[in-house]
Amino acid sequence: MKMTKSILVTAMLLFSLGMYAQDQDDQRVIADAEKAKTKLQKTNYGLDQFFENASGYVVFPNVGEGGLIVGGASGNGVLYEKGKAMGMADLKKLDVGLQAGGQSSTEIIFFETEEALNEFKRGDFELSAEATAVALEKGVAAKANYDDGVVVFAKPKKGLMADLSVGGQKFKYTDMELIEKK
Repeated sequence: MKMTKSILVTAMLLFSLGMYAQDQDDQRVIADAEKAKTKLQKTNYGLDQFFENASGYVVFPNVGEGGLIVGGASGNGVLYEKGKAMGMADLKKLDVGLQAGGQSSTEIIFFETEEALNEFKRGDFELSAEATAVALEKGVAAKANYDDGVVVFAKPKKGLMADLSVGGQKFKYTDMELIEKK
């Protein structure tokens, strides 16, 4: 009986620590996303129209990418609606082709319509090989347009990546209410 209680207490303690660690990680990602969002809004990239008019957007403050023939990328982000954080997002990318190097970047995806936003939230959303992110430079966003209700911007941070490959990005979304219930 004592052994069962010990196992139960240990399991509960490990579960609690895991939840605390997850919460801390989410808080770090939220803080990083807020910093990235503020930085992007203060620049002269022309993103104001997207922040003001989009149904929602996802900020991935730190996307790491690397590859040599086969490559991948990964990042965690925050989904915003009306400027308020509503959930956590996860980005995964796998591609094959002529590529070498590694880099980190900030990526932001704007959703023009509620339909596009809801598609992302349901988990039905992925960016195909044809979808390309607009590299953020002074004033370039002002000329960008939505494609199927979505526009993607990327701001390289560090590293160098030569890339001529085919692949796609997949996303996972978790609503804040579900995170808080855990």
